[in-house]
Amino acid sequence: MREVTIGPNEGGQRFDKYLKKYLKEAGSGFLYKMLRKKNITLNGHKADGSEKLNAGDRVCFFLSEETIDKFRGTVSPVSTVPKAELLSIPVLYEDSQVLLADKPAGLLTQKAQAQDYSLNEWLTDYLLAGGKLKEEELSTFRPSVCNRLDRNTSGLVICGKTLAGSQKMSELIRDRNLHKFYRLFVAGKPPAEGLAESWLLREENSNQVRIYEKKPADSRAVPVRTGWRLLEAYEDCSCLEVELFTGKTHQIRAQMAALGFPLIGDARYGNEAVNRHFRKAGVRSQLLHAFRLEFPPLDGLFSSLSERSVVAPEPESFLRMRRFCESSANVRQS
Repeated sequence: MREVTIGPNEGGQRFDKYLKKYLKEAGSGFLYKMLRKKNITLNGHKADGSEKLNAGDRVCFFLSEETIDKFRGTVSPVSTVPKAELLSIPVLYEDSQVLLADKPAGLLTQKAQAQDYSLNEWLTDYLLAGGKLKEEELSTFRPSVCNRLDRNTSGLVICGKTLAGSQKMSELIRDRNLHKFYRLFVAGKPPAEGLAESWLLREENSNQVRIYEKKPADSRAVPVRTGWRLLEAYEDCSCLEVELFTGKTHQIRAQMAALGFPLIGDARYGNEAVNRHFRKAGVRSQLLHAFRLEFPPLDGLFSSLSERSVVAPEPESFLRMRRFCESSANVRQS
């Protein structure tokens, strides 16, 4: 017999989902049969698998150690990068449930291929290295990012350290109760403030979207809304702060390009002649930064985030861009 106590990272999920993670090599039929026969119990009682687990619950497996080990399998390595070589990623906020990281441009939020090392892998390594997560917990729960940024977009990413944290942050994002603000440089000079309302359609078989002023016939199109205000205007470019009222793939990049103000450095939706000019400022990728998150009133486990505003300082590429624009203006005036 083996007894397991449910930890704080494992609470909040259905019992059967937990079992499928813990005994990952066992089939569903076997698990439900063991529940019916009381070979697997919850808090000393028969269970059917639909129960919601809480931290501190006791799960007893009345199975041989050989059977348990057989169905447990082995935990795959967390990453190929040693913990001593952790990326230096600023942590802007952290509590027992949630972590807010400042992702640098060039790093994937989630890996696209097996060999990739993304912010997701960094999060696990960071928690393990700090003793905030135990290796054995990874068989039933893995911390994860809750919002995705493009590889070449920098800034704030929300990470769930626990199942409860991941669920709550995903709920806030889904219900649009979390206010997200970005900073960016665009070509041209938009009005001092504005609201872009259009339709976005993701193209089949490509990682690209199209923007339509009116609803297209294709039922897959979704409405998107982006508000902006002008922060600084230079001779041939501007710095904006935008608020996402919806959050769809490439929304900011595609909408601003459709308005005639493409992001500087954007190879997909931008203007190549503009990008070529600003390479003199060291611009090698899109100047888009997830700058600020504003949280709604929250209580309980998340009370410390209630009505909190978290800011990720602008990256060095933004400072270089300003210096270049200011020096260019001085040269033209002299």
